[in-house]
Amino acid sequence: TDVAVQSADVILVQNNPMDVVRLVKLSKASYRKMQENIVWAAGYNVFAIPLAAGVLAPIGILLSPAVGALLMSLSTVIVAINAQLLRRVDLSIPELPGVTPSTSTQTAD
Repeated sequence: TDVAVQSADVILVQNNPMDVVRLVKLSKASYRKMQENIVWAAGYNVFAIPLAAGVLAPIGILLSPAVGALLMSLSTVIVAINAQLLRRVDLSIPELPGVTPSTSTQTAD
């Protein structure tokens, strides 16, 4: 029904229950990618924020605002590219040993 479709987080449009397995694989890969992006962003900011604040100014290393903005944008681009790598996730389902795929059409003798 339309109400079920509107309230659902995921809609399976084919009659294949193995799509649920693919969905679980994709959700696990998405969660791992989110963790990677959070670790990258936190690690990057641990170094970038003090650098932008001028911690290294006493030894002559200054970061101009333009370079700081460029480096911040670079961090965002890296996170976005890392997220795009989800497109390469292998969602194929391995065959179970001893199970042969059956055909839905059978010929009569």
